[in-house]
Amino acid sequence: MTELDREQLRKDINALYRREHAELGDSGTLEHLQRAEKFDLGDTLKNGGVLVFPHAGVKDCGYQIAACVQACLDSGADQVLVVSVLHAFTEDMEQARRRVAAGGDFKIEPSWGIQGPGLPGRDDYARDHVLISWHHFWEAETKRRGGKIPKVIERFPYLAGGHPEQLPGIEEVAAIAKDSVIVSTADAFHHGLGYGDTLENSFDHDEAGLKRAQSIIEDGIRILEKGDYWGYNQHCVQAKSDARDAGQVFRYIRGPMTGRVIDMSYTDASELYKQPPPTWVAGALVEWKLV
Repeated sequence: MTELDREQLRKDINALYRREHAELGDSGTLEHLQRAEKFDLGDTLKNGGVLVFPHAGVKDCGYQIAACVQACLDSGADQVLVVSVLHAFTEDMEQARRRVAAGGDFKIEPSWGIQGPGLPGRDDYARDHVLISWHHFWEAETKRRGGKIPKVIERFPYLAGGHPEQLPGIEEVAAIAKDSVIVSTADAFHHGLGYGDTLENSFDHDEAGLKRAQSIIEDGIRILEKGDYWGYNQHCVQAKSDARDAGQVFRYIRGPMTGRVIDMSYTDASELYKQPPPTWVAGALVEWKLV
């Protein structure tokens, strides 16, 4: 497998998201919002829990994102904290992530820390596709409902490295969390030829494949439940989950919780990565409740 051109991949993904949202239109957006209503997760957030939505193809997982938007609004909260994934779309960020996963010192990495609107320092998050669909459904649902709109604060941790408590800026995020409901995002399982798996170790996104993906995602949930941040970091490496930093941060901030997968979807990424199938991403809607 050839090394990725990460900047080109970033451009391709952003173009794909723009196209998919345009194709979705108002009617498609409404269908996802209506489909999301069955989940009714507002009390989870109201009681201090966390919801995690995927950010894969909007046509595939849009309803899961919409369910989290609706939960934020149903909770009655005045403020929402989004603890987001930050993708490694530069080679420097990718190599830093690999060094930390291999036991390197995260403190010497320029990308170590927490980014977000209004914060000084790096702004890699501003070119990331990760919250495009979140913004889409937030705007659509708040417009549909009318009334008071909660304040949304977005934070993007990078290189937690098993020690989220040491991330520069973690105190600010913890302070925000005291007055907020929390949602996060994760594509917690990437699989197949386009993601570096060999053909003999790859499987399809059929019913059996989704069950296997869910089982692996649940393995990560069990690790994070225990507060084993380094173990979770390494699980994410193996599962090809992009949630290693966001997961550590929201678990550290909220404390002991139990998690469960409540819905699964998938996005075929063969065309995006210009690789044959199977090349796909599992989308999991995950509910975390305080112990």
